[in-house]
Amino acid sequence: MAELIKELVSGVVDSALKEILKKTRATGTAAKRAKRRSRKAKSGGILADIVEAAFRKPAKKQVSRRRTAASRSKLRRRSA
Repeated sequence: MAELIKELVSGVVDSALKEILKKTRATGTAAKRAKRRSRKAKSGGILADIVEAAFRKPAKKQVSRRRTAASRSKLRRRSA
């Protein structure tokens, strides 16, 4: 009887440890990326993409803002 209980308990403990130590299938960056891709694909479809593209503003070209001589002198006057 004691042997039977010992075997039962060890089986339960072994299965619990296996469950705890088992690696989940969806780990790592590749799985996360795939999940993100599939989520985006489900969201709206072709029509939603067309509507979004129509309302999206195009990217503006970055312009370097150089200070003029007048603004530099104003800055110098303020700090002095």
